[in-house]
Amino acid sequence: MENLFAQIGLALVVFVSTNIDDILLLTAFFSDPKLRVKAVVTGQYLGIGSLVVVSVITAVLALSIPPSLLALLGILPIALGCYKLYELYKNKQIESEENENELKNDINASEHRAAKNFGSQALGVASVTLANGGDNLGIYIPIFTAHSHALVVFVIVFAVMTAVWCVLGYVIVNNRVLGTTIRKYGHKILPFVLILLGLDILLDAF
Repeated sequence: MENLFAQIGLALVVFVSTNIDDILLLTAFFSDPKLRVKAVVTGQYLGIGSLVVVSVITAVLALSIPPSLLALLGILPIALGCYKLYELYKNKQIESEENENELKNDINASEHRAAKNFGSQALGVASVTLANGGDNLGIYIPIFTAHSHALVVFVIVFAVMTAVWCVLGYVIVNNRVLGTTIRKYGHKILPFVLILLGLDILLDAF
């Protein structure tokens, strides 16, 4: 039993220490009114899940991935950030005054578009999470290799903590004190956060 608690404690430390920056990303994603909450959560799970799967497989096969190759993943958040910048510019160009009745009539159409975009939104979030966590593989792989007997514990803890991270990001955005400011400016800051994140990741390739 003590060994199990030690494994859980190690898994918690590893997840928290390697995913602190994901809180910032999740907060920015949740503040974007165009992104569905379910898409953000799904994308986060896909991203973290992919990192864990790759780490487990690599640990089992005792392979190593060149850091320069992982760094090229920085292209993904840069591309998404540029697209978000284009969206902001496009919205300003077509922005017009609308009264409350017009907005209500547009709700069904907006929900329909959001439903159609769910897959692309989830994949977009997943790609950024994956790119941002690319360097995490350098930590996960050796730890999973050294504690191969506790892989199930790591997977379960990571799954639970991903949910906790999503809840924290959502709560921060909807906080009475911070929420209004974050919702107002978060989606405008997101493109720059993504681009800077991508550049930081790409720098590891040189």
